Amino acid sequence: MTTSKTKVKQEAENQFSAYEEQLRELARWMYQNPEIAYEEVQTSAKMVELLRAGGFDVTAPAYGLDTAFEATVGTTGPNVVICAEMDALPEVGHACGHNIIATAGMGAGIALASVAEELGIRVTVLGTPAEEHFGGKIDLINAGAFQDVAAAMMIHPSPVDVVDPVFLAVDHIDVEFFGKASHASSAPELGVNALDAAVQAYTAIAALRQHTLDSDRIHGIITHGGAAPNIVPDHTAMSWYVRSATDARLDVLVEQVTTCFEAAALATGCTFKVNPQGHRYKDLRSDTLLTRLYVENSELAGRPMPYYSEANTQTSGSTDMGNVSHEVPAIHPMLSLDCDPAVNHQREFAAATLTDKGMETIREGALAMAWTVIDLAVGDLWSQLGDT
Repeated sequence: MTTSKTKVKQEAENQFSAYEEQLRELARWMYQNPEIAYEEVQTSAKMVELLRAGGFDVTAPAYGLDTAFEATVGTTGPNVVICAEMDALPEVGHACGHNIIATAGMGAGIALASVAEELGIRVTVLGTPAEEHFGGKIDLINAGAFQDVAAAMMIHPSPVDVVDPVFLAVDHIDVEFFGKASHASSAPELGVNALDAAVQAYTAIAALRQHTLDSDRIHGIITHGGAAPNIVPDHTAMSWYVRSATDARLDVLVEQVTTCFEAAALATGCTFKVNPQGHRYKDLRSDTLLTRLYVENSELAGRPMPYYSEANTQTSGSTDMGNVSHEVPAIHPMLSLDCDPAVNHQREFAAATLTDKGMETIREGALAMAWTVIDLAVGDLWSQLGDT
């Protein structure tokens, strides 16, 4: 391809700039109007409206999910998917910065819309609901959204910059314990205490944590502890996240946690039921070529990006983008909001998305992604993808 990268990148930047203020307005609106997993009705509609204005052909809803959408531009060539997460967290709103993820992803797509035909590529902005719970991208994988896709990418706000973060595989597990109710004072001997089972399970898992790997994470809460202090609880419920560095290690850890549930039930005379929630998230695999290109282009956009081995950070949480990275070459860089000591899932982090740094992150992330795709196309580097 004889197309000048510099010229095409400037065209893409000009196109982004024409929509930048609208993207910032949308990010601010999302902060004020957070919608949780699979309830992102207004958010999805506003995203679709702006993408249509930016030249995209949009299918909404898409792939059997009411709030998912698929926005496409370009008619031939390799297809690159840019994921635009949109869901918020309960109570703390956009404390994971999905208002920035969504608008940066849209901005990258809009920037590329002006040059896609010239580059001979197809670009898809995929509206992906329910990352914080259930795993919407896994539903999209199962429905075929990532078939015939050359690469996928997104950015994520964070307290630190890192281009190839470590994300853990995770299982979301709910467990219920069932006992027998009785008067807690006049006839305690007739009761079978399901709260005791929950407490024993929590204690057993706390002991297990002392003998797990540094990359393992187990954390949970009691979501129902009983009806009243003078009634022996006959039903309790807990919600747990079990994480590890790989799927294979996660299998081992989930079995150990389940054994803790079983032992607690046995010790207290209760029965128990394990209820998996949503999908298992896989560990994230960052594609080597995409990572290198993103580092080069992020620096051009004004944000130098360190690798995980260089960054002052540690193992992170989990994401359904990990599952995408097992299907197609992918990246998921983390971009700092300079918000220390605030971290993801805190209200202070949500507020940081509205700062000047938050707004700059939309631009820097969008341009770095768009320019990375341009490098792939101009250099015809598609065959080099797939090395993690």
